[in-house]
Amino acid sequence: MLNVNDLSSLGEEVRESFSAKNAARDAVLAQSRILIRFCAETIRAIHREEFELAREKLANATAKVAEMREAVDGYSDLYFAGYTQDGLKEYVEANLVLALVTDQPLPGPSELQVEYSTYLKGLGEAGTEMRRRILDIIRHGHSAEAERLLSAMDEIYSLMVTVDFPDAITHGLRRQTDIVRGVLERTRGDLTTSLRQQQLQEALQRLDQS
Repeated sequence: MLNVNDLSSLGEEVRESFSAKNAARDAVLAQSRILIRFCAETIRAIHREEFELAREKLANATAKVAEMREAVDGYSDLYFAGYTQDGLKEYVEANLVLALVTDQPLPGPSELQVEYSTYLKGLGEAGTEMRRRILDIIRHGHSAEAERLLSAMDEIYSLMVTVDFPDAITHGLRRQTDIVRGVLERTRGDLTTSLRQQQLQEALQRLDQS
């Protein structure tokens, strides 16, 4: 219980507590922006097939994630705030894009230490990034690698579409799932057109040689 005369000392405690929390919030906001930049640089390097540089950028991102977690330690509401989870989602995406493009096993939520909803949204964004990779590949002709990545996109969508829960639980996953579906359908169409064009070219070449 508090005596009215104790309110001034309570006020000091409140100000100290809020000051510490505000400092943590400012820190994690700044770190999240840097993390998102590192992740974007990682993905850009992957698409350029600069895989050593991509791994260096991803290592920087991993270090920044550790700083973010330390900054919000003891403040669960800051950890679950949109700006923190957005940064972690980008971190998931960068990890998964690297794994998908290099045909390596995908790190899971426990390895990346993220919530399921954050992981699935990052997974969805990684899936949509495969469209860019596939289009880069088919500019040089249809290939089994493009088919492999399309299959990976299909598996990602097949998982996401089964997670049918309210947005209050999944934090906007349904919208991300719809985006993945649209990108998957367009990419499948592009790849089918590429295959038919290649088959036609091969048939014409056979005619020329006969």
